[in-house]
Amino acid sequence: MLALATAMGIGRFAFTPLLPMMLSDGVIDLPSASWLASANYLGYLVGALLCTFQPWIWKRFSFLPQVAGSTWVRVGLVATTVLTLSMAIHLPWAWPVLRFAAGVASALVFVYTSGWCLAQLARLHAPHLGGVIYTGPGIGIALSGLFASGMVALHWTAAAGWLLFGVLAAALTACVWRTFGDGALQLVGVAQTASTGHGAAPAGRKQMLLLSLAYGLAGFGYIITATFLPVIAREAMPGSVWIDFFWPIFGLGVITGALLATRIPTTGDFRYLLAGCYAVQALGIAASVVSPNLAGFAIGSLLLGIPFTAITFFAMQEVRRLRPNAAASYMGLLTAMYGIGQIAGPPLVAVILRTSPTLGSGFTLSLEIAAATLLAGTALYLWMVSAYPVKGPSAR
Repeated sequence: MLALATAMGIGRFAFTPLLPMMLSDGVIDLPSASWLASANYLGYLVGALLCTFQPWIWKRFSFLPQVAGSTWVRVGLVATTVLTLSMAIHLPWAWPVLRFAAGVASALVFVYTSGWCLAQLARLHAPHLGGVIYTGPGIGIALSGLFASGMVALHWTAAAGWLLFGVLAAALTACVWRTFGDGALQLVGVAQTASTGHGAAPAGRKQMLLLSLAYGLAGFGYIITATFLPVIAREAMPGSVWIDFFWPIFGLGVITGALLATRIPTTGDFRYLLAGCYAVQALGIAASVVSPNLAGFAIGSLLLGIPFTAITFFAMQEVRRLRPNAAASYMGLLTAMYGIGQIAGPPLVAVILRTSPTLGSGFTLSLEIAAATLLAGTALYLWMVSAYPVKGPSAR
C-alpha cells in the first residue's frame, strides 16, 4: 500500500495539485502543462509494456542478467524520489524527461509490487484483502492534495512543493525498504502471476478488440479531470477556500472504490459492472459541469474516484475470462490502450484552450467530451453483453 502510494500517488499524480502553484509562479503555462502531463502518461505506458513483455525480452536476449522483482521495486521507489526532488530545479527543458522517467518508475513499482502482494495474499488464503493494496494510490493522492492545500495557504512556491513531495516519497520508501530487500520478492513473470486460467475456451478476437477499445475510452474519459481538477476548480470558484480539497476528495473516492471492488460478487457479467463504473464517472464529470460550485465539484470528485480502481479490477477479470491461457499479453494490450487514452487527453485540452474564447469555456467543452466518451464506453459494454452473452456460470 505504501509502495503504491509513493509510486502512483506521488510519482504519477503529484503534478496535479502542484500545477496551480506552477502556473501561479509563472514557470509553466497550460499548453505546456498538458504536454508535460502526457509525457508522464507515456512513461507509464512504456513501463507497463516493459513489465508485460519482460519474459519475452529475457528469452530473446538471454545474455541479459535477470533482475529480481524486489530490485525493480527498490529501483522504482528510489527513482520516484530522485525524480520528484529534481522537479524542484528550474530546468523546464528537462521536465518532460523527468516526468517521462517518473511514469516508467511508477509502472515498475505498480506491476511488481502488485504481483508480489497478490501472490502472498493468495498463499495466505486472504485474496479478499487485495483491495487494501489498491488503496495506496488513493492515499497518496489524498496526502498530496492536503499537503498542497497547506502549501498554498502558506504561499510556498511550486519548487518547495516538489521538494516536500520528494522528502515524503523518501520517507515512504524507507518504510518499505526492508520488506522488498529480504529476497522474498523474486522475479515472477507477469504471465505467471496474471494468467491463471478459468478453464474456458478463448473468445473471439473481435471481443478482445472491443474490450480493448472500451478500456481505452476509460483512460481518456477520466484523465482530463484527473490532470486539471484544481485548475478547473480555481477558474470556476476564484477565491474559494475549498478548491484545494477537491483533489483529496478524489483520493478518498479511490480508496473507497478499491475497498468496495473486491467485495462485489463476481458471479455475474463483469461488463455490466464496467458499464456502471463508466456511467458513474460520467455522472461525476457532469456534476462539475452542470453545477460548478462547492457541491458539484465535491460530488463530482468523489464519483470520479470511486470507480477508478474498480474499472481496472473488473476489466482484468474480464480478460481472464476471455483469454484464460494468455491473460498477460492481453492485459498488456488493455494497458496500452488505456495509456493511449491518457496520453491523448491533455493535448486535446491544449488544442481546445487555444481556440476557446475563455479558459472556462475551454475546460467545459473538454469535460463534456470526456463525459461523452465515458457514456460511449457504457453503451459499448451494454452492446457487448447483448451481442456476446456469457455462456453460463462456468465461463466465469
